[in-house]
Amino acid sequence: MKRITYILAIVVAYYAYERFLIPDMPASTARPVSEQSSQVIDQWRPGQQVSGIGTVVRVLADDNDGSRHQRFILELGQDRTLLVAHNIDLAPRIPSLSKGDTVSFYGEYETNPQGGVIHWTHHDPQGRHVAGWLEHEGRRYQ
Repeated sequence: MKRITYILAIVVAYYAYERFLIPDMPASTARPVSEQSSQVIDQWRPGQQVSGIGTVVRVLADDNDGSRHQRFILELGQDRTLLVAHNIDLAPRIPSLSKGDTVSFYGEYETNPQGGVIHWTHHDPQGRHVAGWLEHEGRRYQ
């Protein structure tokens, strides 16, 4: 019983560290998801901060319901795609984003049937959420 309690305490501490205490991740830590194993991607959990690099395969119309979001789909390699929903009420939009562009990301992952969504790719004006970002052509958008 003590062993299970110990393991559970480690898991909870790791989750709390990753979820609440990790500061803004520098761009140099993002790397193409194709360099990460498929198992790492499969281990992403809803609400987890994740990073990577993908190729834009489709630029979608902005979502203007409630907070406005710039939306686009990244291909992460291995036939995996990810919707990026970037809040343009809190952060600048990426101008002239095009199919084939490379975008680095750091944000909160959520699941969906199409492969997942990355959001919180911006600062939190209330300071309660880890700041995320997008990078495109050497410029950070947060």
